Amino acid sequence: MRALISALVLLALSVALVSLLNQGNGYALFGYGEWTVEGSLALFILLDLLLFLALYLLLRTLSRMWSMPERLQEWKKGRREKRAQNSLANGLMDLAAGKWKSAEQKLLKHVDVSDRPLLNYLGAARTAQAQGAQGKRDNYLQLAYASAPSEDIAVTLTQAELQLSNGQMEQALATLMHLRQLAPRHAYVLKLLKDLYLELESWSQLQQLLPELHKRDVITQDELHDLEQKIYVELLHQAAVKQDTDTMEAVWHQAPKRLRSHGKMVLIYVEYLSANGFEAKAEQLLQNTISDNWDDDIVALYGQMEGANTTRQLNAGESWLSQHQRSPVLLLALAHICLRGKLWGKARNYLEASIGAGPSAEAHQELGLLLEQMGEQELALDNFRAGLELASNGPASRSWQYDGPKTQDNSVLERDTTALRQPMDAALPAD
Repeated sequence: MRALISALVLLALSVALVSLLNQGNGYALFGYGEWTVEGSLALFILLDLLLFLALYLLLRTLSRMWSMPERLQEWKKGRREKRAQNSLANGLMDLAAGKWKSAEQKLLKHVDVSDRPLLNYLGAARTAQAQGAQGKRDNYLQLAYASAPSEDIAVTLTQAELQLSNGQMEQALATLMHLRQLAPRHAYVLKLLKDLYLELESWSQLQQLLPELHKRDVITQDELHDLEQKIYVELLHQAAVKQDTDTMEAVWHQAPKRLRSHGKMVLIYVEYLSANGFEAKAEQLLQNTISDNWDDDIVALYGQMEGANTTRQLNAGESWLSQHQRSPVLLLALAHICLRGKLWGKARNYLEASIGAGPSAEAHQELGLLLEQMGEQELALDNFRAGLELASNGPASRSWQYDGPKTQDNSVLERDTTALRQPMDAALPAD
């Protein structure tokens, strides 16, 4: 388009010039000493234009010749930079493809003329670690920092990532703590620190980090809740193992209210309370937790707990039947309470109801033991067999056939079920 416009302009000028020459009006006269020159004004103007164009071309040519060495240097520099860019791009491609040796060579080939040597050295550090050369890795990281001191965070972050992936936990912790001083609000630094604390099982440090993780939106709300739950469960477990009552109480009361009704936390805390003589407190906590947040594990623990008042414990358990009357776990828990209270008939009813709602090996075993003590040996044996089948995920495969002598007495049964029996009063009064 530009060429067409230029051609049209030249054509118009040519037409105007020819028209001017044809008119023949005007002339120019020059004199010097005895010499005089006379000619048409139009021709004089044309000669001036040609002379101006010739001088312009001459000066332009001389200027380009004068700047030729500098232009040559710039061309060579641009060519080297282009090669360096291609080398960096190819090196990063090889790094992504897992070609460590080739990537390292390409990344370092033209690093001296690269306009982004930081990227070359950081990529070379990753290839060195992949090849197990930690010394070279650290040297490349130092060169990366020297090439761009203002990018301290980028270099140190790469160092922390490489240390973590290489299992250098102590060094990674020191690097990340340095990063926290440089950029205390950096979300990725907080995430790496969270991952490291999880790996080291540093639950107290994770607990202190929770507010920052929440404030900076480092992880999602669901991930935050899961992490929070895990932290407090582990802190409670550590305190329980150490028998540290003060820490146990402190952790329990520091935990958010919603976590204090969580199954694992309640189980750990209640078991600790029961083992240390706080049965009443444990029983009340279980009752409150079950009423607020139903959990089968907690219900089962409530049935196993030996409360101070069996009748009161049973009444509390039976109050939940209105909403969970088909819960095999609740029915089994009530059976356990009745067995401790020597309410044999009621215990049998709850055991049978639990099996009807959802058979379990424990319910069958408990019912078998009770029936055996009540003299109903055949039914007891049926329950023992059913419990064993449930415990082994199905009936036992049998590749043999008994052909020994048969006996009508119960001596064999007495011997075989001794290990299954638990102490129980011989007398079984009617309820």
